[in-house]
Amino acid sequence: MKAFKKRGALTHFQILSEISKQDPHLKQKDLAKTLGITIQAVSENIKTLIELGYITSKDGRSPYKITQAGIDKVKRDAISLRKYTDSVLETMNHYKTIWPAIAKEDLKKDDVVGLFMENGVLYAHKKEENATGFVIEDAEANTDVSLTNLTGIIDMTVGEVTVINVPTIKNGGSRACDLDLIKTIYKNGTNSGHKIDKIAVAGTVSRAVTNLLNIPIDIEFAAPQATANAARKGLNVMAICVGDMSKAFIRELENEKIKFNIIDGGK
Repeated sequence: MKAFKKRGALTHFQILSEISKQDPHLKQKDLAKTLGITIQAVSENIKTLIELGYITSKDGRSPYKITQAGIDKVKRDAISLRKYTDSVLETMNHYKTIWPAIAKEDLKKDDVVGLFMENGVLYAHKKEENATGFVIEDAEANTDVSLTNLTGIIDMTVGEVTVINVPTIKNGGSRACDLDLIKTIYKNGTNSGHKIDKIAVAGTVSRAVTNLLNIPIDIEFAAPQATANAARKGLNVMAICVGDMSKAFIRELENEKIKFNIIDGGK
């Protein structure tokens, strides 16, 4: 693309190309409209092309005629542009969109694999699934594997979120919580009867509650966003939050159209 490195070179090429069509009625305003530039810019470029001997004109006005030198220049520049675009197209033809997954078993290059979600993680194995992909390079079981040419739909249901609102420290904190209720929800799962996959907390009182109930914390920072993200991947989340912090969860879950239930965790 050396031919187009100089400032205005591409515009010169375009103007010469239009003039080479030998339209005797071609005017500067027509060139300006075709190229998407101002009439003043067209006038300045034509003046330069005349000085370079690529076109001729009487008093710088139409009709414009391209000279043999101008024809030779257009041909050289067109060949240069074609070589460049051909190289770009060749690169794009070989370009592969790569997706990562966890290999459920040892996989070899060019294997056709089925894809499925499990506990929010994308896995690949040799069994048939509704979504498939091609393995780019060998991968051992339980390691990351590079995939391309993904087709089909990955079977995945959106999870549910149970938001438990607990009292602030001013209102008694963990001492004012119904710990038996929270423990029961944790054991019994969502309203639909699905087990709780992840626990999210927001606020110090929430952490104290999980400490008292010996419940492991999975999500602690940016909890509303992380909770919605986990639910999108099919996980059921119990989110314990303090006071008005529940509003952030509600807003995020409503925006993502995720099913949720709010429970008062106070006594």
